[in-house]
Amino acid sequence: MKLHGGRFADQAGVSPEREAEMLQVVDRVTRWSGNRSDVVGLLLVGSWARGVARPDSDVDLVLLSTAAARYGDDDAWRRELSLGELVRVQEWGAVTEWRYVTGSGLEVEVGVGSPDWARTDPLDAGTRKVVTDGARPLYDPAGILGALIRACG
Repeated sequence: MKLHGGRFADQAGVSPEREAEMLQVVDRVTRWSGNRSDVVGLLLVGSWARGVARPDSDVDLVLLSTAAARYGDDDAWRRELSLGELVRVQEWGAVTEWRYVTGSGLEVEVGVGSPDWARTDPLDAGTRKVVTDGARPLYDPAGILGALIRACG
């Protein structure tokens, strides 16, 4: 991720501690993703990706896996990532949201879906909305997230 003046862009009122925590979470999930053979992409979306996060902004991640269905039955990945207390699991069409709250109150949402979520032909309207609202690829070994972002541009 690109830092701007030592900070992650120009976050309105976000403390250096909150920004550091966000960067630690993103780094942890990115490194973990790179060590998983089933993970084909990790995308930061929303206000942090746009560079307009506020003190109460959550961290929104989309994780694409060739074994996405397995994540619902497997607690090991949640323990490995250690993102805090699990407060909600919700289905959003092609993506299942796992929402956590850290000890400091930072909310972290990991949306797990299949690589089909990033399909560009045809481009899903919901996917387009998520991407055009701000998206930064964090792990994209095959370039599918880059292609998706270009298709949404």
